[in-house]
Amino acid sequence: MKAKEFDDAFESDQDITEQLDLSKATRPNKDIKRVNVDFPAWMIIALDREAERLGINRQAVIKTWIANRIDSQHPTEH
Repeated sequence: MKAKEFDDAFESDQDITEQLDLSKATRPNKDIKRVNVDFPAWMIIALDREAERLGINRQAVIKTWIANRIDSQHPTEH
């Protein structure tokens, strides 16, 4: 398929997934890096309470809060 045909198919909301080699697809800047952070007990209790309220785990609360803060400070950096 030529690039023009591909673009036209995409722009007209056609399913183009058969034209893609997804076996080598990557998401830039989405690689995972482990970070260890020590929190005081009261913060863990508060995080667990919020996680329970939202129905998600503690790590998801932390990631969401940090992502929201970064987005509010630097909305175009990711």
